[in-house]
Amino acid sequence: MRVLAALSGGVDSAVAAARAVDAGHDVVGVHMALSRDRDEYRTGSRGCCSIEDAGDARRAADVLGVPYYVWDLSETFERTVVADFVAEYEAGRTPNPCVRCNEHIKFEALLDKGVALGFDAVCTGHYARVEIADDGTRSLHRARDAAKDQSYVLAVMGPERLARAMFPLGDAASKDDVRAEAAARGLGVSAKPDSYDICFVADGDTQGFLRRRLGSRPGEVVDAEGAVVGRHDGAYAYTVGQRKGLALDRPAPDGRPRYVLEVRPASNTVVVGAAELLTVTRLHGTDAVWFAPPADGAWFDCSVQVRAHGSPLAARARAVAGASGDVEVVVDAGLRGLAPGQSAVLYDGTRVLAEATVTRTAR
Repeated sequence: MRVLAALSGGVDSAVAAARAVDAGHDVVGVHMALSRDRDEYRTGSRGCCSIEDAGDARRAADVLGVPYYVWDLSETFERTVVADFVAEYEAGRTPNPCVRCNEHIKFEALLDKGVALGFDAVCTGHYARVEIADDGTRSLHRARDAAKDQSYVLAVMGPERLARAMFPLGDAASKDDVRAEAAARGLGVSAKPDSYDICFVADGDTQGFLRRRLGSRPGEVVDAEGAVVGRHDGAYAYTVGQRKGLALDRPAPDGRPRYVLEVRPASNTVVVGAAELLTVTRLHGTDAVWFAPPADGAWFDCSVQVRAHGSPLAARARAVAGASGDVEVVVDAGLRGLAPGQSAVLYDGTRVLAEATVTRTAR
């Protein structure tokens, strides 16, 4: 197959591309230039996609002996990931930019361009597995290394794009093994630190990034009864479950910590309260992407995960009859700090069943 290997400049993508070469595929490496402001993606960035990463990707391609190109996807990235991130926070929701990046950049812009150029698949360094049934049906599964599993942020891609995706690291025993393999192959990125946090918020200050984009918007912080207990400089900078940085004027009557329970963008209000008020047992999601569509309205047992590195919890779910793309999930044990905008991914064991964006929760 002709395979387009996404080379981020990190160890995972380099080893994934090497394994694709070993498998006999005709591999071409491509690095996605995502920054419109090169100062934002600088040396010392906590994320990925820096200028240095492009150089590391080129050197990896040289070692592997594959052609290498840089594709400028910065305008698409700004529109579909960065602008969406800001708009979601402004609307009182908590987005996951890695999910949006996989949806719109790696498995839409990159894949679609690759297919148009005659490539059969895109290869990435994600930790997830693709299983192929006897009838050719593909299913997305958790990685062998549970600590590195990235099926949660990949679930949004759906079955059609999964058919053109390759994840050679899905069966890797551990990240240490991948680093050792990179060193044995002579790849200079073998000891390169992992990227983390949000790549376009280089200093890790999400509130500061949002404030630069959205400006100062002072408002009130109220408790669950509506009493004013503090002020804020922008409700957009808060998320459900947040405890630090609330700067409240007075403590709770019982002296216990308070957490963000709700963000109300219409009134520019942040609601805080006791920890136990964060627990919800039901969520509603929209824009569902199904890998194994169920019958409308029929409840089924599954597990649900609501954070990239969160623990799956036993749940019951159903596709809402007559409401295209809507999902209901019940978690009897409860979920704490779940915010609208987060992704909820349903599993059957290791297999991904569906992904949806949380719109509301209930206790």
